[in-house]
Amino acid sequence: MSIAAFENVSVQFPTKLGVVTAVRNVSLSLPKGKITAIVGESGSGKSTLASTLLNHVISPGKIAKGRIQVAGKDVLKLTKQELRTYRWSEVAMVFQAAQNALNPVVKIEDQFIETYKEHRPRTEKDVIKKKTIELLQYVNLDPERVMGAYPHELSGGMKQRVMIAFSLLLDPKVLVLDEPTTALDVITQDYIFSILERINKDMGITMLLLSHDISIVARAADYMGVMYAGEIVEFGEIYSMFDRPKHPYTKMLIKAVPSLIHDLNEIKPIPGTSPNLLKRPSGCAFHPRCPFAMDSCTSQVPEFRSVHGQQVACHLYDQELNHEVVGG
Repeated sequence: MSIAAFENVSVQFPTKLGVVTAVRNVSLSLPKGKITAIVGESGSGKSTLASTLLNHVISPGKIAKGRIQVAGKDVLKLTKQELRTYRWSEVAMVFQAAQNALNPVVKIEDQFIETYKEHRPRTEKDVIKKKTIELLQYVNLDPERVMGAYPHELSGGMKQRVMIAFSLLLDPKVLVLDEPTTALDVITQDYIFSILERINKDMGITMLLLSHDISIVARAADYMGVMYAGEIVEFGEIYSMFDRPKHPYTKMLIKAVPSLIHDLNEIKPIPGTSPNLLKRPSGCAFHPRCPFAMDSCTSQVPEFRSVHGQQVACHLYDQELNHEVVGG
């Protein structure tokens, strides 16, 4: 059962040189109560796709087509007032850089109160303060110290935990995590993900995790989608994706991850670079970098289809005889 779904969603950005389609024809469901990760190189469209859940694409971008549903609501048909209520109470977001998401000149307690009052103005401050204390304690912060502090008085890991508590303030159904551990050391990263996993287990909140680091995804997610040049090229249950990747790009991403226990010489970087979306390759966008590219890859866009329990867009699966080329 899904709580949120993208249906044929495309996002475009007009530029002086032409129109950039940052998200192209994405259809994807988020299973209720699970952690779904979207991985891909920088510029693949992960954050732009997630922003459509809030109907808040950065200007001059616009959602060119498609449908987005969250908890039975058609997000793109909500009025401005309905959107103000919907954001943060239905879908909340933990941003990539906590120091940029928090107001530097306002104390943490006041930011919690201001946000809560904006959505539920009749709530007494004592009620908000009580909930703020509970949430800060839940993410293992000392409320007495943190609530009276300004953001610059907190460490990076503390600020990120404040943002996690912030995101839970109005009991959202979906939580978007945009590179939530960027610029944090590995010990703090592990601690943050322990908290997120506990939130998912205790509260049943559906999570959408965006990351370029596939090793982080392996630890936290239940499902994984792989994004390339604005498209989802593969989607499936996390263990199957790592054990039997279908798309060449997925397999190459996994092989490019460093390991503490394997020979570093086994790491194989992906050749080439991500395409310029103003000059998008014809057919499959990955074909210029793909070792298995065929003639059909250069001229025809692959169909997104079910292959052995996963969804994959690749011409290697046009014929059943070719299944083992990528999966082995």
